[in-house]
Amino acid sequence: MTTSDDFKAQLKAGKIIDALTLALGEAVELEITTWVSSASDSTTSIEAEAPAPESRMRTRMNIVDGDINNEVGTQFIGNGPYTELQQFHRAQVQDGPQMIQHNLENLQQLFSVLTSTLTQLPPTSPRRKDSNSVLSPQSEDT
Repeated sequence: MTTSDDFKAQLKAGKIIDALTLALGEAVELEITTWVSSASDSTTSIEAEAPAPESRMRTRMNIVDGDINNEVGTQFIGNGPYTELQQFHRAQVQDGPQMIQHNLENLQQLFSVLTSTLTQLPPTSPRRKDSNSVLSPQSEDT
């Protein structure tokens, strides 16, 4: 299950705080992977397993730790068949900090809406006993 799927599942379960905690944890890190699949692959990149190390370029950025890790497969260097993709990957990496900033701004807006909503709830608003949620899932509203 992807982080996005986990986030949606937490929201559907009414676990707003867990969902936001998950989103915040993911917002500070960005992974950019450029890889070449073989013509015989019948799956999409989302469904496929991780590409072989020689067939990918990967960059991970973490703004909290200040870490940037790069991995460049052998097919992307020297006389490799995919050296022209280095510039494409580099351009994606250069856009990385703006993507992270945009993610954090979206989370800030989400927290503002949540805070505003919580302050408008009546003090006797029911809370679920099995989670930290302040909102109940759709199925329990009826």
